[in-house]
Amino acid sequence: MAEEDDAASTIRPDLPTGRVKRIMKLDRDINKVNSEALLLVTCSTQLFLEFLAERSAQVAAEKKRKTVKLDQMRIAVKRHRPTSDFLLDSLPALAQSVDGQSAEKVRSRPGAEKPAPAGTRRIDDFFGKPVSEVS
Repeated sequence: MAEEDDAASTIRPDLPTGRVKRIMKLDRDINKVNSEALLLVTCSTQLFLEFLAERSAQVAAEKKRKTVKLDQMRIAVKRHRPTSDFLLDSLPALAQSVDGQSAEKVRSRPGAEKPAPAGTRRIDDFFGKPVSEVS
């Protein structure tokens, strides 16, 4: 039992737990966040982002690119069925350029045409700068 406590105390995620906690509390059904649950969600998020970055980098390397772009990320998500099921609809759509090849939308807002469900906010609103009130 003491070994488990030592192992749990040495886990330090790279993501800021305070920010993860604030994102979790955006859900109106969540009032308090247990420290163990926060650690689990933070570590899970970090592992998922590392997985997504690795797969996207593999696709970029296959296409002999040094920079991962949205197109490579979409391909990586499509190749992994469990990720594709929930994430593909949330990625920004690609715009078609004049010559028929796909080009990324600049500063697109994913799902801007779909309103958020009642009682929720979009995640990009959380990270945006606060709008100051006009006096």
